[in-house]
Amino acid sequence: MEFNLPVTAGVLLGIVALGTVALLAMGFMATSTVLMMVTPAMLVFGAIAAFVGVKHGEYRAAR
Repeated sequence: MEFNLPVTAGVLLGIVALGTVALLAMGFMATSTVLMMVTPAMLVFGAIAAFVGVKHGEYRAAR
């Protein structure tokens, strides 16, 4: 499996969607809180982590 931009974005969105559904199904947090605060935070953190991971991989491959 080759990780290019569409595959990476799809995996990130899948993980965030799974986490959102799990949080909503557990019911210990209000739905509005999950959808307006937690899900966007998961997306931003995932995008930052993916960016840092890609840059680290490029650094490791170059050395």
